[in-house]
Amino acid sequence: MLSPAIALQGVHKHYRDFALRDVDLVVPTGQIMGLIGVNGAGKSTLLRMLIGLIRADGGTVEVLGQRLPEAQVSVKRHIGYASDDMRLYRGQTLRWHMDFVARIYPDWDEAYAQHLLTRFDLRAQQKLGGYSHGQRVKALLLLIFARHPRLLLLDEPTTGLDPVARGEVLDALAEVLRDEERSVLFSSHNTADVEQLADAITFLHRGAIVASSDKDTFLDRWRRILCRGMAGTALAALPGIASVRESAPLIELKTDAYDEAFPERLRAAGLQIQSIEPMTLEDIFVTAVRQGATR
Repeated sequence: MLSPAIALQGVHKHYRDFALRDVDLVVPTGQIMGLIGVNGAGKSTLLRMLIGLIRADGGTVEVLGQRLPEAQVSVKRHIGYASDDMRLYRGQTLRWHMDFVARIYPDWDEAYAQHLLTRFDLRAQQKLGGYSHGQRVKALLLLIFARHPRLLLLDEPTTGLDPVARGEVLDALAEVLRDEERSVLFSSHNTADVEQLADAITFLHRGAIVASSDKDTFLDRWRRILCRGMAGTALAALPGIASVRESAPLIELKTDAYDEAFPERLRAAGLQIQSIEPMTLEDIFVTAVRQGATR
């Protein structure tokens, strides 16, 4: 049985104005995990901890079956990390960068790098100072993808990209993950990107995990329900009610525990159901954060 790509238990990190608190998270090998949170939620802190750029104050951090920080030198060879604040040499060509990376990483795949050059519409002999922002992001991802890391850690990989460039990056990520032994943890505040790409989703807010599950479970169990009636004690006693908003004569309910029996439980509480609708991932995230859902 393969070890998880990432296994965190009781991880915490404290700064003067921010704390990552009691993080438990497992990313199985071959899974694409989307990490959703607003700016300042702790996404970058968590990713930097996994690459060994910062050290946890407590808890256990295991990456690719090895404990950090003890094994970070050997683990880093198999990790591809990209963040919005990484910089390439603007005075050098992309070909120079490709040759530089190829000398460091023996798994560099020149044929795949050439494929990505074409796919990303990049010119290897052009200096990066002449690249647009979107082209520089694609160049950075090319340098990571072409060495076939077992684990990709991507911090807001589509930030600042135009819709065409963003689509190209997301398509390339999906292609990389056809290899079932490769894993990805990528952060984003764009729920549409995560919903398109991820197998599983974790919500992070104010340094704590609010909810974590596979994507299908999230989308299947959350519903927005409009009812007529009174939000009395019977409704308050029902499990799985994430939010209630009254606008007489209607009541809007949101639940993270929807199943076939849920409508009948509402009727038993004296409510008349007007409509039952699925929720977008963005709506789920906002509701989960506001209610502090822990499922």
